[in-house]
Amino acid sequence: MSAKADPITTEVVRNFVISCAEDMNASLWRSAFSAIIYEGRDSAVALLDVDGNMLGQSTGVPLFIGAIDACVHLVKERYGDDMAQGDIFLINDSYLQGTHLHDITAVGPIFHEGTLVGFGAARAHWNDIGAIDPGSTMGSTSIYHEGIRLGPTRIMRKFEPIEEWYDLLRRNTRMPDMSIGDLNAQIASIRTGERRLGQLLDRIGIETYKSACENIFEQARRLDREAIAALKDGTYAREGYLDDDGVGDEPVKIAMSMTIDGERMIIDLEGTSGPVLGSINCGAVQTKSLLRLAYKTMINPDRAITGGSFETMTVKIPDDCLFNAREPAACEWYFTGLGLLADLMISCMSEAMPDKAKAAHYGDSMVAAFFSMDEKRGQWISVEPTAGGWGGGVGSDGQSALVNLVNGGFRNIPAEVYETKFPVRIEEFSIRRDSGGPGRWRGGCGVVRTYKLLEDCFSALWFERSRTPAWGLEGGADGSGPENTITHPDGTSEKLLKMRAREFPAGTVVETRTGGGGGYGNPKARPFDEVLADVRQGYVSVQAAWNDYGVRIAGDMSVDETASQPRQSD
Repeated sequence: MSAKADPITTEVVRNFVISCAEDMNASLWRSAFSAIIYEGRDSAVALLDVDGNMLGQSTGVPLFIGAIDACVHLVKERYGDDMAQGDIFLINDSYLQGTHLHDITAVGPIFHEGTLVGFGAARAHWNDIGAIDPGSTMGSTSIYHEGIRLGPTRIMRKFEPIEEWYDLLRRNTRMPDMSIGDLNAQIASIRTGERRLGQLLDRIGIETYKSACENIFEQARRLDREAIAALKDGTYAREGYLDDDGVGDEPVKIAMSMTIDGERMIIDLEGTSGPVLGSINCGAVQTKSLLRLAYKTMINPDRAITGGSFETMTVKIPDDCLFNAREPAACEWYFTGLGLLADLMISCMSEAMPDKAKAAHYGDSMVAAFFSMDEKRGQWISVEPTAGGWGGGVGSDGQSALVNLVNGGFRNIPAEVYETKFPVRIEEFSIRRDSGGPGRWRGGCGVVRTYKLLEDCFSALWFERSRTPAWGLEGGADGSGPENTITHPDGTSEKLLKMRAREFPAGTVVETRTGGGGGYGNPKARPFDEVLADVRQGYVSVQAAWNDYGVRIAGDMSVDETASQPRQSD
């Protein structure tokens, strides 16, 4: 076969490497010990070329995908040519890979017939990495509160584990069997990618493979240039506020501007808050990954991310910035500001491409955590995100009960699995009526998820976006912000959005209510039949149909058009 890849061969390679990544993820999910991986799918995998450029990635947490290549570059910088087939390297340093320390990235070089041809990488959330609290700590103020921290570190050499490193990992977690089990699943994922890529190279050879990869990269560069050049030149700016940093009660400002200049897009985060005491600081690598994700949401979203993507985009992050975390800034909840930043960027892009405009979504992971370290009853940890509402846009309502943009394929744990594995009963999991912002195209609704503790255990909460809930566009109204209620066995209750781990007795009920998405367009332009359908399906109450849409719903669940307000133009 010719060393120069023709268009058909290029397409075969493009789809093959994505298929390889899907197989890698399947291997990870089926081998993992932690429910947060095999049910929640808090993970991402990738195949990269010999230079660390992205080739194929799989569904999972999309926030991770744009930063995995940085981990491969860090391994290459530290180890150079001192890599052999069967080696595995780990990294989780928040200032290098950008995330919190729970996200462990495993990287393995891939060889074919003795030649280094690429890398496999698998990132997964480990439930416990030795922080001041089991699972995720809500109260950290320093990276040293948050667990073991690894720069690029070889933990396996030529397929043989380096025992002193495995011993170190075991000694720095409360749940060593689970952590090592998840590590082995990550390694199995990389081995799967190596095996599958080898099958392709056996068929077409290395030179044809390299040619196809360069074709794939160049196609991505060209499509991105064309898409940006089609946008309206100008500078667009947005800002919003996080509720707080997790330890204080002052709002935290997030600001950005976006400049379109021909084929270039420049993102500048000047005006964003500096580093904060709490744990919402974020490393620059992950900040850039988030901006890539928001970009991809609007620009060529049907094309996979490759090593040729994002060359049209420049990101400027001030040195003294929340999104450019430096030691010893705490980073446990690094993704909290990223959800708001994503909405701000998409709003800016909506101005430059109004035919694809979208209102904001609920925007935070809305995490509910429960755990027990009681050795007599058994140690367990549950950490899960909660779904919410997305924004309406031109021609469509926002999605309801969908996980936020940052997390993508990350899922809450099914109630049946939850109740089987943990001493917690899911008493309600339902649509939160009236939480979506009214509009010609309605914002999606949040959810109600209620947990009843069947044993004494700890609980922690991290819910955001009450100060800057999902905003509407073009006359659409904002979605509702989140609400949580903890009801104690004696009947007393308290409302908290963020709560560091506290012990609660059996019988405690934790009700979480996530935010809805913003509406798009004038609510009084929404047709009668669509408002009626919303009421019948439980998205909108009869009272809200009148208050927000001017539509009177009769007792037989029909529209009383004579008593309703006339429909207005969009």
